[in-house]
Amino acid sequence: MALHIPTLLVVSLFIFCLMGLLSFHAWSRETREQPLAYLGGMMLLAAIGLLLNSLRNLGVDFVPLVLGNVLLLLSAALNWTAMRLFAGRAPSLPGILAGAVLWLGLCLVPAFYGTMATRVLVYSLLVVGYGMLTALEFWRSRHQLDVAYLPALTLTLLHTAFYIVRAATDGGLAFDNALSGTGQGMPFFSFMLFESMLYVIGIAYVTLAMVKERAELRFKAAAFSDALTGVGNRRAFMVHGEQMLAECAHREEPVALLLCDLDHFKRLNDAFGHQMGDQALVAFSQVSLENLRQQDVFARIGGEEFACLLMNTREPQAVQVAERIRQDFATLSMLEPGLLSVSIGVVTTQATGYDLSRLLSLADEALYGAKGQGRNRVQTLLAPELG
Repeated sequence: MALHIPTLLVVSLFIFCLMGLLSFHAWSRETREQPLAYLGGMMLLAAIGLLLNSLRNLGVDFVPLVLGNVLLLLSAALNWTAMRLFAGRAPSLPGILAGAVLWLGLCLVPAFYGTMATRVLVYSLLVVGYGMLTALEFWRSRHQLDVAYLPALTLTLLHTAFYIVRAATDGGLAFDNALSGTGQGMPFFSFMLFESMLYVIGIAYVTLAMVKERAELRFKAAAFSDALTGVGNRRAFMVHGEQMLAECAHREEPVALLLCDLDHFKRLNDAFGHQMGDQALVAFSQVSLENLRQQDVFARIGGEEFACLLMNTREPQAVQVAERIRQDFATLSMLEPGLLSVSIGVVTTQATGYDLSRLLSLADEALYGAKGQGRNRVQTLLAPELG
């Protein structure tokens, strides 16, 4: 069944405008997601460019051949820019303008301007170039993107492949012939409009899905993060700690728990103000992270109380880590020597098992012992004192 090109053209314009406006609406609800704005601009420019391309045989060929295609190339550039922004990179103004400027320059050459096959070839290759740049943005950021980007990458590669085929096979069908339904390139021209509609709908949907998924990840990260120090909060510690303990229990690996409490923290706040107290909490977090491994679990679980779960660590090694943390914190230059200190209780699963609640309870006993022995020290559950 032959597709009616004027009908396809009208439907394409409607879809491009509708999806563009919906993308702008989504962006207005979440202005941090600039890719949606660029995507909306891409679709509206495509609609205007397609409309201008249909203005043939009206005595203003400059409008469809030059201006119409310039807008379509800018549309392809904005599509690339939207995905570039989503991948965490800044827009490239030279890259956005490159295709349009090249097209304008070539249109000044009579041999190019007067040959449809050459124009089709060059336009298709420019679209292929922007498509490859878009795919490259996804590929370069594949390890940093936490969202499902493969549908967007697949759509981009298919769209790019279509224009590779067009560059190799399409000799060009005059637009006025297409509108009248005559010419050998009718089926291909019809399919090109159909493919464009599918791509616009598909890329809008998958981009919105990626934006939604990333927003959910941000909310989840905020729910598991301490706002002041940036480390995990108590909820994150319990969730990730339980996971670590279950994995280590399965592998029969020891785990050590360090329960840390900043000494005389209320006195520090009263003497120097809450801002200095906040700085002390941030500083202790940084000192702790510098002495921990990536696989360890560290969190602020209370006001001035922190906890560390050390994977595959026995008591002597755990005590060494705790001592380094205690000494590094005590020697910070943000206050006079002796004003910053921390007491740390240490327990391990070798003696208490892999139950996190029990580990915390016993570590609290060890910490209480460290406080009773004068603070600024590391203490295990059984040994009288260390440090």
